[in-house]
Amino acid sequence: MYTVVTGAAGFIGSNIVKALNERGVTRIIAVDNLSRADKFKNLIDCEIVDYIDKQDFIERIQAGHFDGDVEAIFHEGACSDTMETDGRYMMENNYRYSSILLDWCQDQDVQFLYASSAATYGSTSVFKEERQYEGPLNVYGYSKFLFDQIVRQRLAKDPSAQIVGFRYFNVYGPRETHKGRMASVAFHNYNQFKADGKVKLFEGSHGYENGGQMRDFVFVGDVAKVNLFFLDHPEKSGIFNLGSGRAQSFNDVAVAAVNGCRKAKDQMPLSLDDLRAHELLEYIAFPEALKGKYQAFTQADLTRLREAGYEAPMATVEEGVSQYIEWLHKHV
Repeated sequence: MYTVVTGAAGFIGSNIVKALNERGVTRIIAVDNLSRADKFKNLIDCEIVDYIDKQDFIERIQAGHFDGDVEAIFHEGACSDTMETDGRYMMENNYRYSSILLDWCQDQDVQFLYASSAATYGSTSVFKEERQYEGPLNVYGYSKFLFDQIVRQRLAKDPSAQIVGFRYFNVYGPRETHKGRMASVAFHNYNQFKADGKVKLFEGSHGYENGGQMRDFVFVGDVAKVNLFFLDHPEKSGIFNLGSGRAQSFNDVAVAAVNGCRKAKDQMPLSLDDLRAHELLEYIAFPEALKGKYQAFTQADLTRLREAGYEAPMATVEEGVSQYIEWLHKHV
């Protein structure tokens, strides 16, 4: 039997492949679109049995090539660019493709674990997995939102196999180098500090309580652990928030990133005030292109995840970014 990971060469997908390898699972079919060829680097240290292009894969499952041969699908493949304006492409890539996979998994009694997004919530201040709090601000969020509605309909009909959706909040960590401008704040902070000796932040990065932005930043290692927990519990289905459960400021990320870089040089950590005093942080205007399309505050309500039995703590920004900076120094 095979385990399939779509988006396997991408950020979260490759971390799931690596986590599966670490528990001895190697009969993995990696599905992706390598038109961005540099993503292959995420799979160099991973063990798989086959790589299939995303379009070839969907055609092959519809033709019955994998009937009876797949145990589970981790569906991580999607266009995750929140600035993408081609709605037809977004809906075909994110919504329709997912719907075909869902139909096949239900027909084949295959576990289906997929990537949803906190973008489904939009500008709400309440992040519970309930319809009244959902209102995406861009077509990416809408593509994820609409698929979640289809999943809810299936769950209400007592599905034949497990269906689990994870509403990822701001994920950061190893194997996101290929994402460019869509990479995490921590990744950009690291590169800015290496190049310029300072980190640039948008005005308002000090914290939501003062009119700025605070987000739920979740370490990709925790994301992989939650995915594998549900793989191990095929009796559990539903849509679950997957964040750290806490909101932290962009300043917190910058402080952790800079101090991670300083630690690599055997330098002492500095406080936020010290970083400002030494002009190691620079504040720039918030981009006009993001206004009205940007969640100023996010904080995952983890009640349902905890009720489902996942008890492990989630890394704080200070813990996760420190681990990430160490990884970047070794691999980038």
